[in-house]
Amino acid sequence: MMKPVFLIGYMGCGKTTLGEVLARQMGLRFIDLDEFIEARQGMTIVKIFDEMGENRFRELEVEALEEVAAISDVIVSCGGGTPCHGDNMAIMNAAGITVWLTTSPERITARLLLPEQKRKRPKINTLPPDEVLPLVERELRDRALFYSQSRLQFDSTDIETAEATERTARRLAAVLKQEN
Repeated sequence: MMKPVFLIGYMGCGKTTLGEVLARQMGLRFIDLDEFIEARQGMTIVKIFDEMGENRFRELEVEALEEVAAISDVIVSCGGGTPCHGDNMAIMNAAGITVWLTTSPERITARLLLPEQKRKRPKINTLPPDEVLPLVERELRDRALFYSQSRLQFDSTDIETAEATERTARRLAAVLKQEN
């Protein structure tokens, strides 16, 4: 039985993309925390933010995080802001293994500017493209204090193709097997 693995990092760093492949390779369940919240609430994260506000979203997020933290044999993809609120890092570190996925602000920005990505992200879906990189750089600096509390740091730059994602997931799986 494996403790839960929490993938953290800024939006667009590959938590879901890499997490799904990693879970499949390791024979574990995959949970995207945002999708978990959406299923519980019956509405999208964008709609939760619009109708209930960020504070209520963060309350729902803590409830969901505590629920998934009690599950074994799971890879959890957390929202980019999850580690930065309340005691979320302490909850994750106590329950399992936290992995901070890192890549450059430029690579993150390129991923976030893909239309299907930009549309589903409340923080950037109305921003002009030239304002995304400065936002990413600023928030990465602001969030580093929280992200750096993770047990592991792992470079998630090489996930641009299915083959590269498979290879990167294998590398991360090997690291996790040593940690567990």
